[in-house]
Amino acid sequence: MIPDLLDIATLRAGFAAGAFTPGELVDEVYDRIEAYRDPAVFIALRPRAAARDEAMAADPSLPLAGLPFAVKDNIDVAGMPTTAGCPAFAYMPARDAAVVGRLRAAGAVPIGKTNLDQFATGLNGTRSPHGAPRCVFDARYVSGGSSSGSAVAVAAGLAVFSLGTDTAGSGRVPASFNNLVGLKPTRGLLPASGVVPACRSLDCVSVFANAAADAATVLAVAQGVDAEDPYSRAPETVALPARPRVGILGAAEREGGNEAGYAALYARSCAVAEGLGWTLVEIDDAPFRAAASLLYEDAFVAERLSALRGFFAQSPEAFDPAVRAILERARGFDAADLFDAQTRLMGLRRQAGAELAKVDALLLPTAPEIFTVAAMLEAPIALNAALGRYTNFVNLLDMAAVAVPAGFRADGLPFGVSLIGPAFSDAGLLALGDALHRAGSPGCGVSRRAAPGALAMPEAARISIVVAGAHLSGMALNHELTALGARLEEATTTAADYRLYALATAPAKPGLVRAPGFAGAGIAVERWSLTPAEFGRFVAGVPGPMTIGQVTLADGRRFAGFLCEPAALEGAREITGFGGWRAYLAAA
Repeated sequence: MIPDLLDIATLRAGFAAGAFTPGELVDEVYDRIEAYRDPAVFIALRPRAAARDEAMAADPSLPLAGLPFAVKDNIDVAGMPTTAGCPAFAYMPARDAAVVGRLRAAGAVPIGKTNLDQFATGLNGTRSPHGAPRCVFDARYVSGGSSSGSAVAVAAGLAVFSLGTDTAGSGRVPASFNNLVGLKPTRGLLPASGVVPACRSLDCVSVFANAAADAATVLAVAQGVDAEDPYSRAPETVALPARPRVGILGAAEREGGNEAGYAALYARSCAVAEGLGWTLVEIDDAPFRAAASLLYEDAFVAERLSALRGFFAQSPEAFDPAVRAILERARGFDAADLFDAQTRLMGLRRQAGAELAKVDALLLPTAPEIFTVAAMLEAPIALNAALGRYTNFVNLLDMAAVAVPAGFRADGLPFGVSLIGPAFSDAGLLALGDALHRAGSPGCGVSRRAAPGALAMPEAARISIVVAGAHLSGMALNHELTALGARLEEATTTAADYRLYALATAPAKPGLVRAPGFAGAGIAVERWSLTPAEFGRFVAGVPGPMTIGQVTLADGRRFAGFLCEPAALEGAREITGFGGWRAYLAAA
């Protein structure tokens, strides 16, 4: 029997065990789509037989073999019209968008094109001539947008995962409103060739999934440079600690524009994070909110017009009224306004950077509240702007984000939080988000069942540092290493040509110096390792006369380590004969 919750690990296990075939899974998905109460989820479906045949032909060894996925209808799928939610704009692409092509090469099967806020302009899901997809938990409420249909398709069990886009929050707000994981990767990590632009310099292809592990699998398959997308970027890894310092909202900010049930659930999420061993640090949200406002309220909105200028001039009546109003406002900005806005953004980046220096990532509500469809239609601009309070700034500041489920209000409506980190911290954010998701126990999608298999924290690249004195295990300054998550790799000795001194400081400090030609027994040292970010913080705090240089160990390996400025040896006592700082202190 095919499970109600469609996650990659369970479905692949079912294929391997012979419990069901990829073709049977496709048939089940199409049956669910036909029976689903909300007809606004999909704009178009592939013929069932074509999808079934593609699934059955997939090589079982491929990572996504036979798994049906949905595609937001501003992303090209060969042989299916791309409409961007505007029938008059429709065209028939000859080939798949780069990201779709990579997923198909990995065995995944596109089943249809999902509804969206027209031209990906909105965070609510009501700006479409095909109707407004509804929250899977209460049809009176918006699904979130602009990737409305993509979120509902996964949450309702109509697809294993889906693709959306996210310029201002379109891949995160719908995830929050439908109890899903929504990955907004680093800008350009998933190429946008074959995607109708919203704001080309900021657009991201996003991923909706029931679990972070599924989003990580999709990202791994589809990421990387594409020659046709000048904004695409090669994968890198920015490591995050397993027990991070996370920036949270202060009490006053939680009350401003936050629905009471959501505010309580945010407090609960902070408590869950603290229970995981994370350190909570209140930040000043002002520069982030100010940056967020630039996206729609300043000259940056003009980029939304640039991709549609010709079509908008010819067919303004084809646009949703709210989308048309936004593009009309964009006409009021000129190039000088844009340069002014860029200058303001640079200032805000500096202010935001001062807050980000205090933490490893941000932990924020994904949206401050949720609205009914009726309320949204009455005030489409103002309420839509409210939904982007904690999402609009992310791409402007070149950050990565993952939205995860974080509980339910008393009335059964879901709440989500987002972890937001530096560019290329995607893998770490997914692992941290997975831990938070599981600890909060809200389950996945409408099924509310937990997906099997936790996502492990990626092993970060680490930098070694050799210590010879007060940073040794159990010594007075060792806490400076352990507080940063440093790991003891080995206790060893230096090469033979090192001398050790007790410097004439108060208190005395050890000074390790290389003396070419000296033949001693080596000095006892320890090698610790830190992530690159932790290493940078640690080295930045090293006081003189200590320096960080290269230390050669007895076996010839060389690592960064503590050395001493030669001038500091004046009046120092040589203690090389003790063999190390610990032995010297014990004998003193």
